[in-house]
Amino acid sequence: QVPLVESGGGLVQAGGSLRLSCAASGIVLRLNDMGWYRQAPGKQRELIATITGGGSTMYEDSVKGRFTISKDYARNTVYLQMNSLKPEDTAVYYCNRKPPVSNWWGQGAQVTVSS
Repeated sequence: QVPLVESGGGLVQAGGSLRLSCAASGIVLRLNDMGWYRQAPGKQRELIATITGGGSTMYEDSVKGRFTISKDYARNTVYLQMNSLKPEDTAVYYCNRKPPVSNWWGQGAQVTVSS
């Protein structure tokens, strides 16, 4: 069973917001650096945001200032708050460890941003 389940994707207009959730089963978030990745049509999957076990965050330049990664230990969940969305943010979004574990990839959450 895949230990990470993403949710919260959808269709939104440019400038809108979405919050993605990643529910973790059997993974201790304090002991793992976690990341949000995305894969746009025809492109390779890329890491866009990271949160360390201690809570430090890092962002890829294209999402810096617009996206926020966070985690809730009580819910064992990692979040990605996405604001000021752009059509180029359209992709399937995944969470995984950083670096990723191959059998942890879930179904992902489709995010579509219309212009």
